[in-house]
Order: sequence, then C-alpha cells, then structure tokens
Amino acid sequence: METYYDEIDDDILILVVDGGLNKGTAEELATKIEQLVDVGLRKLIVDCSQLNMITSSGLGVLVRIHNRMKAHDGDVKIAGVKSVLAQVLQITKLDSLFEFYPDVNRARLAFRPKG
Repeated sequence: METYYDEIDDDILILVVDGGLNKGTAEELATKIEQLVDVGLRKLIVDCSQLNMITSSGLGVLVRIHNRMKAHDGDVKIAGVKSVLAQVLQITKLDSLFEFYPDVNRARLAFRPKG
C-alpha cells in the first residue's frame, strides 16, 4: 500500500490510498493521520478509488481515524469506493459511520457550509 497526500484544498486534506490496507500498512496510515489531526487537521477525504483490498485491521484503522477526527470536531469522508469494497463496508455497518461519495469532488462539496 502507498498513501500520499493528493491535494490540500483550503482546509481539506485529500489522502489517496493505493493498493491494499492491511495490518502492516494500516498502522502507518493511522499514525500519519493522527499526527495531522493533532496539529489541526479537521477535514479529511480518504480517496479509495485505487484501493483494491482491505482487511479487518484496515477497517479498524478507518474507525480509529473517524474517532480521532470526531474527538477534535473534525470529519472524514470516504470517496471512490469500488463495489466489492462497498459491500464489505455495508456488511460491517461502517456505511452508517462514514459518509461515502462516488468521487473526491462530491466529497469536497459535502464539506461546504449548508445554506
């Protein structure tokens, strides 16, 4: 797995997750995000359009990131989830925890103030 920051749009960080998210890579991702949250990150989009595999450890890290962001009045949105991964997220009920968007642009628009 490779993660990289694709773009910072105003105060929104877009993190692209490429490959697989498993026990070996999930902790690295969590550590990166937790450090950013600790210094002020409040809006995160995780771009999963290139993610092709996720394990229970990877799912756990997504929950951990969500909890850290919520504790700091932040929010995480998930974009570009492919069909098989979407099924996993539905089965594990994570679709009730996160907001999912078909692409990064729609996730970015969801951060706009209402009204």
